[in-house]
Amino acid sequence: MEKRLANPVVSADAPATDPRPYALGYSSHELQRLELQGALIRDFTEDVLRRAGIRPGMRVLDVGCGVGDVSLLAAKLVGPRGMVLGVDRSADATAMAERRAIETGRCYWTRFATEDLDAFACEETFDAVIGRLVLMYLPDPSATLRRLAGHVRPGGIVAFQELAMPLTRSFPEGPLFSRCVDWISDTIERAGFEIDMGSRLPMTFAAAGLPAPQMISAGLAGAGPASPLYNYISQTLRSLLPMAERLGIATAEEIGIDTLAERLCREAVEQRSCVMTPPFVGAWTTMPGWWDAARVE
Repeated sequence: MEKRLANPVVSADAPATDPRPYALGYSSHELQRLELQGALIRDFTEDVLRRAGIRPGMRVLDVGCGVGDVSLLAAKLVGPRGMVLGVDRSADATAMAERRAIETGRCYWTRFATEDLDAFACEETFDAVIGRLVLMYLPDPSATLRRLAGHVRPGGIVAFQELAMPLTRSFPEGPLFSRCVDWISDTIERAGFEIDMGSRLPMTFAAAGLPAPQMISAGLAGAGPASPLYNYISQTLRSLLPMAERLGIATAEEIGIDTLAERLCREAVEQRSCVMTPPFVGAWTTMPGWWDAARVE
């Protein structure tokens, strides 16, 4: 049997970790929600990775990997001749990612490390650094991106996919749907995170000293009783509920989480609404041949 990859060598010389609590938490429910989200937007992310140039034989660093959805997509694209390292600060998430890699048979060229991104450094060089819905949660995304890009060889790839949450909508507008959007956006924003990172990707790349990215945007839309979006919205609010209550944005009684998906569905069906998630914005660029992270102002 082929030998599995060893754990990465992580440097202790790294910035202090981000003290802010993750708005969605690390509950077992949140890990399940991440799996649901990964299934819903898998095709969007794979399209971004393919467009960016992820291909067989590459060595890929996936930052903020969560339960491994993006890592496993990258592993599919790079194949056994390549390698994927996923990094996340949740030990429960990386443990689940490890199990999923074994289940898919990609564990021999996919590995995971538990580390805060602002404290992560390793001695390896990669052909690409990628991430999904991760820059929005960083205190200084351009600084972190600049540092992570230092692990990518000249001519390598930097590719990220982030949300443009202000563009969420339904038509006709449903009162309950609108309240849910406000609860989600307000909680994430007041917790100190960026709700429009998708729109800010070109600025973030530029501030990191990277070339202007190519970009694409895609979103989910649903209508009728069979749409999975009502449950997706409900599960997102379930994860956010402790933070929403802590910030005084909404109470469990106001949200009524146990019946929320059903009520969202009923509202949309009665109004014949088209429910649309925020766009998932993908951006990618090629590392310049002269890149030196230490020399970028």
